[in-house]
Amino acid sequence: MNCFLVAPALAQSSASAFVPGRGTELTQVGDDFEDPSWEYIPNNPKSTEDINEQQNTPIGKSKNGRWFEGIKRGQPDIVERVATPPGGLPGSQGALLLQSLYTGIPNRPSYQMHQEDFIGNVQYQLGGPIDISQAPSVTTRVYLPPIDQWEHRSGPHFAFRAALETNVPKFNPKRFFVSAKKRDEEGIYWPGLFIILESKHDSGKPHDYAYFRVRADSNGGDTKGPQITTTGWWTLGMSFSTDGLVHYYAKPGVEDLSEADYITSQMPYGYRCERFRAFFYNVVNGDDGRNWTTPWVVDDPKVFVNQGGRIASRR
Repeated sequence: MNCFLVAPALAQSSASAFVPGRGTELTQVGDDFEDPSWEYIPNNPKSTEDINEQQNTPIGKSKNGRWFEGIKRGQPDIVERVATPPGGLPGSQGALLLQSLYTGIPNRPSYQMHQEDFIGNVQYQLGGPIDISQAPSVTTRVYLPPIDQWEHRSGPHFAFRAALETNVPKFNPKRFFVSAKKRDEEGIYWPGLFIILESKHDSGKPHDYAYFRVRADSNGGDTKGPQITTTGWWTLGMSFSTDGLVHYYAKPGVEDLSEADYITSQMPYGYRCERFRAFFYNVVNGDDGRNWTTPWVVDDPKVFVNQGGRIASRR
C-alpha cells in the first residue's frame, strides 16, 4: 500500500546515509516501557523558563533514570505508561502516553502555540555524549491516533528530535569593532521530524492533511517532507554519519526501518554534527486552557552505534 509520497524538495541524498537501527544497540539508554512499575515523578510545577525564566527545580524524572523534563520548556502534563495500542510491536504490553493541556504556564492560558520537551537521557546515562566517529542513530515508534482525536488546529503537533553538538568558535569581542549576535558557546542544535496538520476545522478545506516537516536545511529552514495518509503506528529514525550529516527516515507500521524509508540528508544550520547527546519528544498545542494536545503514544525508543571505537563510559 502506498502510504506516503516523498516531496520533490527532499531530493537531496548522500552516499553516507545509513539506516537508523544498524549496528550495536546501547541498552543503557532508551526504553521499552514493559516494566509494570514504570513511573514518572513530575516534581511539579514544571519549568517555564522559555516564558518567564522560572526553572522550578527539581525537574521531573523517571524512576528508571532514563527520562527527564526539558529544563527550558517543561514536560507534558501527562507522562503515563499505558497499554500498547493495537498494532504495536509484537509482544509489547506497555507504551508511553504524552499529552498536555497547558503547554505554557499551568493554569494561565496564553492562547499561543507552545511546546514541551520529554528528553531521553543519553549523555548522563553513558557518562558523556556519543562521538560522531561512532555513527550513532536513534529510532522510535509513535502511535498516531484516529484523526478525529487530534487537536483541531493547523500547525505542528508532535516532534521526534535529537540534541546534537557542533564545534562553534567562541565569539571574541576584542577582535571586532562591531557587535555580533551571541551564539551558543556549546554549539547545541536540535534537528528532527515534526508532524504537521492542516486541519479542516480552520483551513476551510474538506479534508485534513498531515505531513512530516524536516528540521532543518543548511540555512536553518524547515523542509516539507512525506505526506501522512494513514494513522496508527509509525517508525521514525535519524542517523548521524561521520561526515556530520543528519539522515531522516520514516515508515508506517512497526517494522524496522530500511533503505526504502529514506527521506533526506541534511546538514542543519550548516553545522557539522560532532556529538550526539540526547533525543526527545515535543508535544504541541494552542495553549488555550480548553483543548488538549493530541494524545501521542510512543514506544521502544532505541539508540545505536554503527562504528567501532570506544563507546562512552557506562554508569
